[in-house]
Amino acid sequence: MLRAAAIGVTLTMAFPTIASASEGAHLVGSQLSLLWGLPFVGILTSIALFPLIAPKFWEHHFGKIAAFWAAMLLVPCAISLGPLVTATELHHTAVLEYFPFIILLFSLFVVAGGIQLVGNLIGNPATNTAMLAIGTMAASLVGTTGASMLLIRPLIRANQDRHRNRHVFIFFIFLVANIGGSLTPLGDPPLFLGFLKGVDFLWTMTAMFPPMLVASAVLLVLFYFIDRHHWRKEGADWPISHLPRQLRIEGLHNIVYLAGIIAAVLLSGVWKPDVDIPLGLGVALPLEGLVRDIILLALGYLSWRTTPRSIRVENAFAWTPIQEVAFLFAGIFVTIIPVLAILRAGRDGALAPLLTLVTTPDGRPIEAAYFWLTGALSSFLDNAPTYLVFFNLAGGDAQLLMGPLFNTLLAISAGAVFMGANTYIGNAPNFMVKAICEERGIRMPSFFGYMLWSGGILLPLFAVLTLIFFR
Repeated sequence: MLRAAAIGVTLTMAFPTIASASEGAHLVGSQLSLLWGLPFVGILTSIALFPLIAPKFWEHHFGKIAAFWAAMLLVPCAISLGPLVTATELHHTAVLEYFPFIILLFSLFVVAGGIQLVGNLIGNPATNTAMLAIGTMAASLVGTTGASMLLIRPLIRANQDRHRNRHVFIFFIFLVANIGGSLTPLGDPPLFLGFLKGVDFLWTMTAMFPPMLVASAVLLVLFYFIDRHHWRKEGADWPISHLPRQLRIEGLHNIVYLAGIIAAVLLSGVWKPDVDIPLGLGVALPLEGLVRDIILLALGYLSWRTTPRSIRVENAFAWTPIQEVAFLFAGIFVTIIPVLAILRAGRDGALAPLLTLVTTPDGRPIEAAYFWLTGALSSFLDNAPTYLVFFNLAGGDAQLLMGPLFNTLLAISAGAVFMGANTYIGNAPNFMVKAICEERGIRMPSFFGYMLWSGGILLPLFAVLTLIFFR
């Protein structure tokens, strides 16, 4: 704690000249040092190390740790830049970014938790591969979060008697929670932001289909052989070939609520009444965003009230996963504020050396660099604003990017969506899946352990995709 406090003092003393440059009561990314990113690094390091070195402490105090790192940014910011700048940035992030984010996750968590697939599915290689394939296809229709919340519990039940099963859920994160959401703007937030910026709905489907097909096919085939190896190694002898398959859906009315969630999100993207609700400190909430969030909360409430308790009991529904995600991502959303400000400063910010990697000296875009740099930052930062940064860096003209700069937009889109699978925090469903699995007694890899899996499997795959699509 003393060392972290020293970080706060260092941040406070290092930037006495910035306060007068905070034009419009906002952070000016071009005037921020990378030292402002230390609290963000701190919370990521805590997420990575505490479950390994102090799991019991982490289990009971993860919310306090997240709050501590948020304070390590907010206190120096208030002292150095002023309370107005700090309050404005925090208010903006909470109202326009964090609360919409957590409300969407909450509604999907509650609604999907009221849907139960009941049957005698046994997690053999063929069944597991089929479920991953179905989830991968569904992710583009109901979003990576929706598909993950819908299918993770049936997959857990199908594999609960297997001793070696963590690889099933690692590949589930790869495919269902990330790569599967590639084909429509509904699939993943970065693509939805592109849709709002003018990228055609069908462009996403046609452009992203080839790399998504290659990546999914490779991963599904690889998964099948890995799962078959573990299945045989366990000596599984369930008489699955003689059992008739029985599968039914309980809580079917929640499908209607799930469709309502999708419709509400889509409505907020296409309905623009140009009405903003002022909330003080220069922050105005668009009416369409308010309507969307009210609908999402209402659907979550209706699902909770109309779903028989027995279904949630059978689903082992618990609030712990969403609570952990809410607390940790609150800390992440706060500590990431200066990092995103530096990124938005582009060539004028402290991360300018990274941004110069994506263009040749004569100004031509380097697609491979766009793919890897967008992906690398999306692995640790929020992939939606990262997408916007590189979208704007490439010119920000949707018609130009869909035309002459087709491959550049493809590289940005694929990097943001695919490489969210590189870490637990690369995409919101990743951590949710991890939390639900651990709640059900499955020993998931640590933060770094997961990265060993993603590094060993995904990075070679992304290298192949680079050679095929982004040379």
